[in-house]
Amino acid sequence: MIDSRILYLLDGAKQATGMAVIIDVFRAFSLECYLYEFGAKLVRPVGSVEEAWALKEKIPDAVLIGERHGIRLEGFDFGNSPSQVEAAKEKIAGRVVIHTTSAGTQGIVNAENATEILTASLVNADAVASYIRENAEKKGLPVSIVAMGLSARAHAAEDDLCAEYIDALIHKKEIPPTFEQRRQDLKLFDGKRFFDPSLQEHFPEKDYHMCIRTGAFPFVLRIGKDELGFYSEKISVRM
Repeated sequence: MIDSRILYLLDGAKQATGMAVIIDVFRAFSLECYLYEFGAKLVRPVGSVEEAWALKEKIPDAVLIGERHGIRLEGFDFGNSPSQVEAAKEKIAGRVVIHTTSAGTQGIVNAENATEILTASLVNADAVASYIRENAEKKGLPVSIVAMGLSARAHAAEDDLCAEYIDALIHKKEIPPTFEQRRQDLKLFDGKRFFDPSLQEHFPEKDYHMCIRTGAFPFVLRIGKDELGFYSEKISVRM
C-alpha cells in the first residue's frame, strides 16, 4: 500500500518527504515537458534570477527561460510560455535550458527533506502516477504530492486538481465523473488570464490548451543534482 498525502504551496514543499511530486500546471512543469519534446538537451531549474545568470556564465550557450508574476524576465530568451517557445523551437534543440519561475522551481529548491523529487503537471500526470506505482513501495518511500499554487502562496485550481488526479491514479481509484468538467472549468479560475485580450503577450491562449492536456507525455522528469546544481532527467514510463 502506497502511503501518499497531498500538500500545498511553499510550506508543502518544505514539508515533503520521501518521493516528492512538485506540481505546476500553469505553466512551469508543463513547459519543461514540452522543452524535452522540442529537443532540449537538458533543463536546469533554478530558484533565483541571480542563480540563473550565474549559471548562464558557466554554460554560455544555454537558453534562459523565466518569469516573475507570469512576465518574462528582462534579458531572458523566453518567458514561461510553451506556445511561444514552440514557435521558435529550433532555438531550443540540442541546448541546455536554464529555467526559473515563481512557483514550480521554488518547490524544487525548497523540497530539501525529500529523498527523490519528480515534477508534474496534467500533461504527464498519468506517467507520474505509473512511475510512483512502480517505484514508491519498491524503494520504501512515502509520497508527498505538492500543489504549488499561484506564486507558491495561494491555491490554484489547476494544481489542486492535478494533485487529486495523481493521488487517485496512484491508488487506482475511479476518477470522479466531475474531473472532466473541473478540467474544462479551469478557464474560469487562474486560467482566465489566458483569455484576456490585453494579456496575450505574456499569457497566450494557446498556452492554456497546451497545459490542460492529459496523458500527453509518457515520461516523468526526475530531479537530479550535480556540481552545477539541479537538472531534470527525462525517464520514459511504461503506461
